Amino acid sequence: MDTRGESSGAFHYAWVIAGLTFLVLLATAGVRSAPGVLIVPLEREFGWDRATISLAVSVNLVLYGLIGPFAAAFMGRLGIRRTVLASLLFVATGVALTPLMTAPWHLMLLWGVVVGGGTGMTALVLGATVVNRWFAERRGLVLGVLTASTATGQLVFLPMLASVVARVGWRPAALVVAGVAAAVAIPVALLFRERPSDLGLMPYGASPATESLAVAVGNPFVAAIDALRDGLRSRDFWLLAGSFFVCGASTNGLIGTHLIPACLDYGIPEVQGASLLAAMGLFDLAGTTASGWLSDRWDNRVLLCWYYGLRGVALVFLPSFLGSAAWGLPIFALIYGLDWIATVPPTVKLTSDAFGKARAPVMFGWIVAAHQLGAAAAALGAGAVRTWMGDYERAFLTSGALCLITAGFVLRIGRDSPPESEPVPGDVQLEPSLG
Repeated sequence: MDTRGESSGAFHYAWVIAGLTFLVLLATAGVRSAPGVLIVPLEREFGWDRATISLAVSVNLVLYGLIGPFAAAFMGRLGIRRTVLASLLFVATGVALTPLMTAPWHLMLLWGVVVGGGTGMTALVLGATVVNRWFAERRGLVLGVLTASTATGQLVFLPMLASVVARVGWRPAALVVAGVAAAVAIPVALLFRERPSDLGLMPYGASPATESLAVAVGNPFVAAIDALRDGLRSRDFWLLAGSFFVCGASTNGLIGTHLIPACLDYGIPEVQGASLLAAMGLFDLAGTTASGWLSDRWDNRVLLCWYYGLRGVALVFLPSFLGSAAWGLPIFALIYGLDWIATVPPTVKLTSDAFGKARAPVMFGWIVAAHQLGAAAAALGAGAVRTWMGDYERAFLTSGALCLITAGFVLRIGRDSPPESEPVPGDVQLEPSLG
């Protein structure tokens, strides 16, 4: 067998896998960004209030998070390619059927359950799993780029979707999103490979002395539940999950879902609000990639402290920025964009340090579940605040305060506790693999 794992010289197929993964995450990010554009059109056409629409978005976000750990286990047992193709099929079907809905429960079922479950199968754990299998070097950098794909999805899709909605309505916009999800399945089906060993390769940058990961065999549901059980006994797990809860509450749930409606409340056109989110996506592409590079070199706890601190300050000032959009919102877009999901590479690194590389994807899946529970709580809570109070100011200030508190407690991750061993889940056996 050719065991090449060169980090220089010959082109390594790991970069093809990384590119395909980026494409999948890009497409699903576009799907998940769509509710921010659709809230006001649905409100106008059907008379549904924002609390009702936000409830469907919350269901979507909860399922996106809760399915992640099981998706990670299925990727280990059944393969990444099959899991991703099933995800894209669910997403395309759910979004394609949304133009037919006429009642709130249709929105709950299609956008909440079907789309939420489908996108959850290609959650952030996909990037972590691919990086652990295919890369022995530059893991932080590659994970940073893959994570940034969610921001790039906003950059690509939001202005386009807002323009389509403004010109021809929300139904054609939904069909565009469904078509993109279906189209991405084609290169995945043709080109994706599970492990470097399938091509006679070692992971990028690996040598024969590099410690190999393991292939899980057994019940993936048991593996996921056992990982959660062990995580709940770990202080580091609670700190990581708690910080990611706040991360989700302050990004996907609050800004990703409600910034465009908040802009409309201040007389800022929908397309301009979408362009603001897209600009954040552009800045985050740079910020999260840089965060991946930094996570290989600096203390990841300190990085998280800075990220949450800056995010908290930006949120506290957001109501003032909305009132002076000419100069305030571009500043907010810059600060928040650079910081949007820069938290992911350090969190993945700390998870791997705490629980071991073999178990990191499933453990990170549960941490992502906490992220999405936070996102769901903020999406629903901010919608309720807007419905009851008439504006989003209290929602922004509360989220900002949570970020500032989180900036302090992330410094305790990995402190005053012995390193975690790498336990093997109950009836899940492990066997050696070059991948």
